[in-house]
Amino acid sequence: MGLERAARVLSRVGVLIVAAPVAAFAEGAPSIEARPMLGAMQTHNVAGLAVVLGLILFATILSLVYLRERVSWTRKERVYQDELAQLRGAHDRAEMLLHSERQVLVAWAGRGEPSIVGDAGFAQDLRQDLRSQDARGSQGNSRHLLTFGTWLTPQDAQLLEAAVATLRERGTGFRTNLRSLAGRFIEAQGQAVGGRALLRLRETTEERRELIELRHTLDEAKRGLAALAGLLDALPQPVWHRGPDGALAFVNAAYAAAVEAPSRETALSHGLELLDRGARDLIARQVRRPGLAPQPLRLSAVVAGARRTLDVSESTLETGRVGIAVDVSELESVRADLQRQMDANVRTLDQLPTAVAMFDARQRLIFHNAAYQRLWDLDPAFLEGRPLDGEILDRLRAARKLPEQADFRSWKTDVLAAYRAVEPTDTPWYLPDGRTLRVVAAPNPQGGLTYLYHDVSESMKLASRYDALMKEQAETLEALKEPVAVFGADGRLTVANRAFAATWRLDPATLAGKPHVDAVIAACRTLTPDQSPWAGIRQSITGLSETRSGHACRLNINDGTVLDCSSQPLPLGATLLTFIDVTASANVERALTEKNDALERASQLRDTFVHHVSYELRSPLTNIIGFTQLLGDETVGALNERQREYSEHIMRSSAALLVIINDILDLASIDAGSLELQRETIDVRSTVEAAARGIEDRLAESDIGLDLDVPEDIGSVFADGKRVRQILFNLLSNAVGFSAPGQQVRVEARREGTALRLTVIDRGRGIAPEVIDRVFDRFESNTLGTKHRGVGLGLSIVRSFVELHGGRVEIHSAPGAGTRVTCLFPVDTPPGNGGLAEAAE
Repeated sequence: MGLERAARVLSRVGVLIVAAPVAAFAEGAPSIEARPMLGAMQTHNVAGLAVVLGLILFATILSLVYLRERVSWTRKERVYQDELAQLRGAHDRAEMLLHSERQVLVAWAGRGEPSIVGDAGFAQDLRQDLRSQDARGSQGNSRHLLTFGTWLTPQDAQLLEAAVATLRERGTGFRTNLRSLAGRFIEAQGQAVGGRALLRLRETTEERRELIELRHTLDEAKRGLAALAGLLDALPQPVWHRGPDGALAFVNAAYAAAVEAPSRETALSHGLELLDRGARDLIARQVRRPGLAPQPLRLSAVVAGARRTLDVSESTLETGRVGIAVDVSELESVRADLQRQMDANVRTLDQLPTAVAMFDARQRLIFHNAAYQRLWDLDPAFLEGRPLDGEILDRLRAARKLPEQADFRSWKTDVLAAYRAVEPTDTPWYLPDGRTLRVVAAPNPQGGLTYLYHDVSESMKLASRYDALMKEQAETLEALKEPVAVFGADGRLTVANRAFAATWRLDPATLAGKPHVDAVIAACRTLTPDQSPWAGIRQSITGLSETRSGHACRLNINDGTVLDCSSQPLPLGATLLTFIDVTASANVERALTEKNDALERASQLRDTFVHHVSYELRSPLTNIIGFTQLLGDETVGALNERQREYSEHIMRSSAALLVIINDILDLASIDAGSLELQRETIDVRSTVEAAARGIEDRLAESDIGLDLDVPEDIGSVFADGKRVRQILFNLLSNAVGFSAPGQQVRVEARREGTALRLTVIDRGRGIAPEVIDRVFDRFESNTLGTKHRGVGLGLSIVRSFVELHGGRVEIHSAPGAGTRVTCLFPVDTPPGNGGLAEAAE
């Protein structure tokens, strides 16, 4: 196009050049007269000149145009060459990227055949690069490649064919993963680019394998991280991880509990710190120190609301810092307790009478108690200077306080050899002042020695005295006439006197051999007819009971001798066995026992006789009383005055006899346990008045006054009314019988807490002290110079009935001061009743 434009320009310029001389000639043409003469010559010259000048001008212009176009063409060629190089580089890079992995690009432009670029070797029989094949081969391989069912699984082939069809028709892109018949994985990606449908097939088998391995590695890492988190949560110590910015990135469950957070997420979200800012800054400064390993810092912090002492350690990692806090409060407490215990031990050692000195591995004195300083009388300043063991021995030798030795150097070497010994050494030292020391040198676990200086002078003296006492005791036992034997904790005979051997006819040589208790018993039991006591004797000597106690039994020997055997436990598990001859006292005891048995049988016979006689007398007596009442009522005829007097006398005597018989029967029932109380709620005042009415005749006959001191609000009690009236009647009868005419008998009734107190008081002669202890015995009757007569059963009946009610009887009397008898009854609640009627309520 540039050349055509240049030609048009040159033609126009040439025309102008040719036309210019003609025009000039026409303007300068001669007159008409000269024209014929110059016409031919001028026309020829002008035309030639014009042609020459036009050619020259044309050539010049054409050269200029050429030069200009050449420069433009050269510039464009250079640009085109650069673009071609860039395109080739891009093409090479594209091919390099395309062939960097196994993949194929298929492009469709309209309805024509697709173009295939890439490596189709992952397909079933495609092993060459499609670029090196001709068009026919490309079309054959493309048809084979695009037949997806020949190298893909049926399901994936159908899926890919449908996706490609949709891509070519509608331009809908897709991306899916497929699997070939050979088991390899292929990624298919389709999209519309520049009006073309582009399909990319890429093999991802290696990527899938790497992905699986990476996932496996990730799962292992997750499991390890979960196990580590579980382990950290199981720790009782708070653990944390800080990010590079110092903020908390992880805390365990113990940390959350320490800062009283409901969960670790809450602790992280709120940034709850276990340590205060000062402690955190101190830890950060320590961590930043170069070349120094972090050491635990002992800090104080509030853990779960309590002030605790912690050992805090933090270490630096690439991702920040990790730390742990160990609660050492208990350790500090134990350490303080240990220090107090050590101080207490030191004070205790100072109080001990045994001298104690401790030396370290360098044989220097590190501790001594007050007894050590008193034992050797050394200067306290010298001991505080921590002298060597050898220096102390030299000073003691100079003061003549050590045992005298012919070769002191060798003796000192032997003493100091205990520092190299494994077992403790025990050596006696005999000091010049007469004392004897038992020196124990015990090696310390950390090296060094501990010396214990026991003053055994008194012990040796006591041992000598003990030996003398033992000899004296043995001679004393030999002098005893009673058999004595001592058995040890192992059951063997340790001591036996001559009386023991003589009594049981044992050989002294056999006893000297310390036989076992079984052998001794086997030899002794042949002399006793009864073998049962020996089992108890053996048990007392060899028994393993926790609480040892004495044992006593009686042995009868064949010759008639009776021995009382007694075993008493001794210290250290020993047992003392003694035998006492009680033959004489046993005979007396046997006689007394036989006599007592005879008396008991007589008493039993008497009670049986009285019981039977009482029953036998009661029936005829009832008849007598009945007939006497019949006569007294004069229903069978009138009586004269004497007959009426005799009838009344018979009636009184029969009534008195019936009372005695009833008392005897009641006592017999009480003894037999067959008497039962008929309890009911009774009015106390009415019961006392009823008992008083029963004795009105005797009061009038004896001219005795009766004073009833019974409050109207005394209330009621749950008891047997008949027996209570009988108790009061017996007490009033005794009071009237022992009172003089004109005197007065007083009856008092009071409530005292949960008890009812009934008291009968008389002003009679009183009871002597030697008699008052027997007044409640049966058939114990004392007239005390009065006309009162009785069989001695009244007070016995009173005590029995009161005790059946759960109460007790008290009696107070003195000669000339009267008698006071008190009966205390418990206030019981009747069944089915919430309580008794009391005046106070």
